[in-house]
Amino acid sequence: MAATAPPTATTNSSNVPQTVPTFLPLELIDQCIGSKIWIIMKGSKELVGILRGFDDYVNMVLEDVTEYEMTSEGIKTTKLDHILLNGNNVCLLVPGGPDLA
Repeated sequence: MAATAPPTATTNSSNVPQTVPTFLPLELIDQCIGSKIWIIMKGSKELVGILRGFDDYVNMVLEDVTEYEMTSEGIKTTKLDHILLNGNNVCLLVPGGPDLA
């Protein structure tokens, strides 16, 4: 879907040139399709679900979603089968989901 940026040349302690692969953001998101992802939104919501697809605007289709909303009474949890998430309010994507252990 997204193209890979050209590799970046660096040098190690011996001043030997090395090639470090560089990835574009949409390419990294593309690697998460079919996997659990943790999405932190603007405001007080977070979502954890399986990424099924996305577009260039980072609108996402998720399934088996748990929505967490931080309220003055505590954390409100909502389970959803499928959602189409508008990418405008996404702040952070964490592949693999949160570590709740």
